[in-house]
Amino acid sequence: MSKRDYYEVLGVDKSAGEREIKKAYKKLAMKYHPDRTQGDKGLEDKFKEIQEAYEILSDSQKRAAYDQYGHAGVDPNRGGAGFGGGADFGDIFGDVFGDIFGGGGRGGRQSRARQGSDLRYNLELSLEEAVRGKSVDIRVPTLVECDVCDGSGAKKGSSPKTCPTCHGNGQVQMRQGFFAVQQTCPTCSGKGKIIEDPCNSCHGHGRKEKTKTLNVKIPAGVDTGDRIRLSGEGEAGENGAPAGDLYVQVHVREHDIFQRDGNNLYCEVPLGFTTAALGGELEVPTLDGKVKLKISPETQTGRMFRLRGKGVKSVRSGAIGDLMCKVVVETPVNLSSRQKELLQELEESMGKASSKHSPKAQGFFDGVKKFFDDLTN
Repeated sequence: MSKRDYYEVLGVDKSAGEREIKKAYKKLAMKYHPDRTQGDKGLEDKFKEIQEAYEILSDSQKRAAYDQYGHAGVDPNRGGAGFGGGADFGDIFGDVFGDIFGGGGRGGRQSRARQGSDLRYNLELSLEEAVRGKSVDIRVPTLVECDVCDGSGAKKGSSPKTCPTCHGNGQVQMRQGFFAVQQTCPTCSGKGKIIEDPCNSCHGHGRKEKTKTLNVKIPAGVDTGDRIRLSGEGEAGENGAPAGDLYVQVHVREHDIFQRDGNNLYCEVPLGFTTAALGGELEVPTLDGKVKLKISPETQTGRMFRLRGKGVKSVRSGAIGDLMCKVVVETPVNLSSRQKELLQELEESMGKASSKHSPKAQGFFDGVKKFFDDLTN
């Protein structure tokens, strides 16, 4: 399948400047990053396509090659197709592909030490902790810079030497006719340097395994799915390169009473039969303690009462949600003989006017009667 135009992938014009290209890439990368797409293969492929387009268009030499030759100018697997009959392949490999492969006629580039990997830590919180915020210590196993050699990998008093095979490029070039093939330097494994006298502590790696204890401040109002980024607390980079970041992934446990939806809290409150009919006051729980809720007479089960400002304060906007209390009317159980007699007397006192006291029931049965009448007609 043919590749899409790189400018089309990023949604920019061919005249777009470096700043506009970078802005478009950041917007798309945020949207299609694997952390957000949750394993969707199609969206992962789209993210790779976006990365590839940005890698070419953000580099002036690669972009010039792409503008002149199209995908053939930046894809070595296409065998130089599309350059035109008069092109000299030796020059093309030196000028166009030199920066990509790190070799070629213009001297290439030095291999770069890799930045440390990002890490993720899953942190479980109770609803109360998430709503109020807290400070928590976490233990993270990671790779840290060797404190003996300061990350160089070489024994103290010595230093890494430039690789004599690749002369620091990290890659070597093999030519077959007018084709050039680049491969990782077998002597230094692509690092561009060799360590003749390795550090006794890290054995030449420049990094050591260590479990770090970090104090993380959890802001009030976080919810499941929120991430807290600790810059530079991931794995140490190779040979002194910057460390990665640590992402603390928040998961809030289910609560026995409350359910959370955004900044609002929801709970079900049992309501006595008599209080529902006559009205009264009811004590309901909140995260700050109990409050009185006024129940109006003739309250039906399922009615929702709103307690403003008793929800969660947003971690982003600072807005405070509400507590929504759904009342569930309870039928009396374990009644004595006298209590049953009183209920029977209540039923009899309503007589034929029971529909007046149970409007929903009367409406339901009227609908049932009409349904069967329609079936027989």
